[in-house]
Amino acid sequence: MSSTNGSLEPRHIQDMDSAASLEPHWGYAMRVVPCTNDPGSCEYLDVVYGSHDVGMIYTGVIWLTLAAIIFIWALYYRSSRARYSAVSAPAAAPGGLGKLRRAAAAGLRRFLLPDASRLVFGRTTRLQVVLLGALWAYITIFTFVGITYNMWITPVKNMPGVYNTRSSLGPWSDRIGVLAYALTPLSIMLCNRESLLSLLTGVPYQSFNFMHRWLGYIIFVQSALHTIGWCVIEVRLYQPQPTVAVEWITQEYMVWGIVAMILLTFLVILSTPWAIRLTGYEFFRKAHYVIAMVYIGACWGHWEQLKCFLLPSLLFWFLDRGARLIRTALLHYGHLPGGGMGFRPAQATMARFPDADYGDVIRLEFEMNQDPWIIGQHYYLCFTEGSVWQSHPFTPLNAPKVEKGKVRHSYILRAKGGETKKVADLVAKKLESSASAVTPIIATGAYGENIMEEINNDTNIICVAGGTGITYVLPVLLELARSPLSRDRKLELIWAVRHTRDVEWIKEEMEILQKAKVALNLTIRIFATRDSSASKMSLSDDEKTSVAGDKKVATDKVDEIEVPSSAASTQAAEVCDCGEDAPVKKTGAGASDEQRHPDLAKLVADFVGGTIRGPTSVIASGPGGMISDLRRIVAASNSGGKVWKGEERADVRLICDDRLEW
Repeated sequence: MSSTNGSLEPRHIQDMDSAASLEPHWGYAMRVVPCTNDPGSCEYLDVVYGSHDVGMIYTGVIWLTLAAIIFIWALYYRSSRARYSAVSAPAAAPGGLGKLRRAAAAGLRRFLLPDASRLVFGRTTRLQVVLLGALWAYITIFTFVGITYNMWITPVKNMPGVYNTRSSLGPWSDRIGVLAYALTPLSIMLCNRESLLSLLTGVPYQSFNFMHRWLGYIIFVQSALHTIGWCVIEVRLYQPQPTVAVEWITQEYMVWGIVAMILLTFLVILSTPWAIRLTGYEFFRKAHYVIAMVYIGACWGHWEQLKCFLLPSLLFWFLDRGARLIRTALLHYGHLPGGGMGFRPAQATMARFPDADYGDVIRLEFEMNQDPWIIGQHYYLCFTEGSVWQSHPFTPLNAPKVEKGKVRHSYILRAKGGETKKVADLVAKKLESSASAVTPIIATGAYGENIMEEINNDTNIICVAGGTGITYVLPVLLELARSPLSRDRKLELIWAVRHTRDVEWIKEEMEILQKAKVALNLTIRIFATRDSSASKMSLSDDEKTSVAGDKKVATDKVDEIEVPSSAASTQAAEVCDCGEDAPVKKTGAGASDEQRHPDLAKLVADFVGGTIRGPTSVIASGPGGMISDLRRIVAASNSGGKVWKGEERADVRLICDDRLEW
């Protein structure tokens, strides 16, 4: 304590050795009482310590406010879960309060669901930006209030005619630095995969990534302003120079402060999109972990008195990593081939669908002894034959079902580069010497939200997928295919793929949907955006084969994937132009990007307009551009006024997979 307090002597002109008593201040250095300096210096010290004490109270107010918001959010989430019935239960007629809630939700969706400024915030909703703005405004208020703004000209001891300029810049710089420390635990909580916030609020962890990133930017700005403020004070306002500046910058706490600021700058630079593209996501992720922990340690060295904010940050981080290890160990704990119990990776069978233009597609199949996951959740898969230090998120494309104590996992992934390219090369190599390819996999999960939670028998569902995004929406339809049916509910699948042959990725699942298509009132539309259209668009013999490695395996006809007959068929033909015998519309011949891709605005509008009763859920996964378009389209389909008047079709919800896909 003495060394730390001694380092403050040049700044606060306090003589610790001659102190009658030391007055403790939480989060700050001890104060010498009574003050024996000149009146101006004593008045300045009153402001410094007074504003710091008030600032510490404000940090408590900020955290109490956050705790209250999370508590209320958690109560609302729990009560909402109780209101919504399971898929098999009939929907209850909403009362006055429920009607008001749905109308308000639809009205807010109309204005807050579309993307905000993409140039500044990337692909994120206006709601996220509004929440960020509210947090920023709240923090800004506490940055300035409770400080007496003034200036004091005080003499320098033993140096006649030399004066220090002391101002409220010092206490203000301290305040903003304290707030940067106070927000650090929140930043860590927002990036945890084993998220306490998700457990309490039901919001999936990936939805907090935007707030984590921008809160990091706020902390960086606060730290930079804190640094600039004290540089101005110590290098310009305090005298004599450069003696004061040299003595200040060489103190241990200042060396750690410089290290912390450099590390924080690296964190910000490495988190920018161009840096991630340049270095690769895996490098960014690993470097981010390491630098963040060293940064917290440097902050501890800079100002140990505020460790009350740093210790929770470290605990949250280590608890998250520990929970991941425990979850993985429990998932893979079972009987070993040689007898006994222990940790065993899953053995995944792999099939390869070659694509020289856009990257091979790999389908994985394995079984695990576990409880079934929830529709909408995903797993992180580690391919141990590639690297044990990397894992990537993938959504199972099948609906979870326990058979003989085991649950089957099915995945598809496109091998564009990095770890997935290694997997594709591994499959090709194994298939050269064997009829099948098997690889060990370590899975961690499941993570994510329950997208079936607010879906009942009155909810109309339109699933929109692009490419391998089909894995997110397909389990919803497969789950509904084995559930009690609703006569008035409409279901539709819109899937944009590059080639007609891509349907082979999920042939087995498509056959299940074909058998339940009529009972589900399901319409299936598939768009091949790189294939040329023809008079007959049914699949050719070559396209009715799947490729497993270098061997072609004949498959059953897949031209059953058709638009159903009846009135729904007539409406589908107007939009899709596919006809009853050709389920796939080939849109790639000489068309622009806009013409090749399905007209989602028309398809969604026609679907919503054709519903008989009940709200609509749009479940989507695919490229960022597609998700941005759907946000705008779904927002325009909502109307709080119409919902209040009883028009349920104006209540349209978007459920999308906005996490980082590989």
